[in-house]
Amino acid sequence: MSPELRLFEDVLSGDSQVELPACARMVFVVHGALVVDGRTFGAGTAWHGEAAVTLASGLEGACCWRWDFGAAGRVVGPGVRSREKLAARLDTLPAGDLLMRGDSVAFPPGGCAYLHRHQGPGIRCMLEGGIRIDTHGRSNSYGPGGAWYETGPDPVFAQAAMDRPSRFIRVMILPRALLGKSSIEYLNEEDKGKPRSQQYQVFVDAPIAARL
Repeated sequence: MSPELRLFEDVLSGDSQVELPACARMVFVVHGALVVDGRTFGAGTAWHGEAAVTLASGLEGACCWRWDFGAAGRVVGPGVRSREKLAARLDTLPAGDLLMRGDSVAFPPGGCAYLHRHQGPGIRCMLEGGIRIDTHGRSNSYGPGGAWYETGPDPVFAQAAMDRPSRFIRVMILPRALLGKSSIEYLNEEDKGKPRSQQYQVFVDAPIAARL
């Protein structure tokens, strides 16, 4: 059976903590702050790792999005609320050694990503603004907190909201040969030379120790 990538939203009240089992993961802080291995991660930053770890919130608490690749799940504990936002079986996982890439993609009002595909699957979650995703002959729109899965090989066109900036956070599982390299491929020849409206901020681009 193909491994899964799952996205959770964890909300920690002030001075609470959770223990997470080992798996490849990225944790993005939406609000508040987390302390991990003695380091503080504020809103808009991310932690990643593969070992078992403890996440602790500060006095103001924290809301975070957690991408787990492998056998992990919803967490429980005093002052903690956790829910699964999306789970995807990675049937299009690339062969060979892998890496986890976590980043944000930001668009100005009216920006778009021309018809394209990626070299591996991933889950996205909208942080601000809005976006319409066209794939498989269907269109779906997402606002803040909305999550969706892209297989990687299937063509996608993305149209951001016309009236406000938009930004989503994503985690993809890619071939390790793409370390430090773009995973995107534009499919229409006329689009390949056009200026790109999207901007990227990379949080993690790290080899995964072993295939699952």
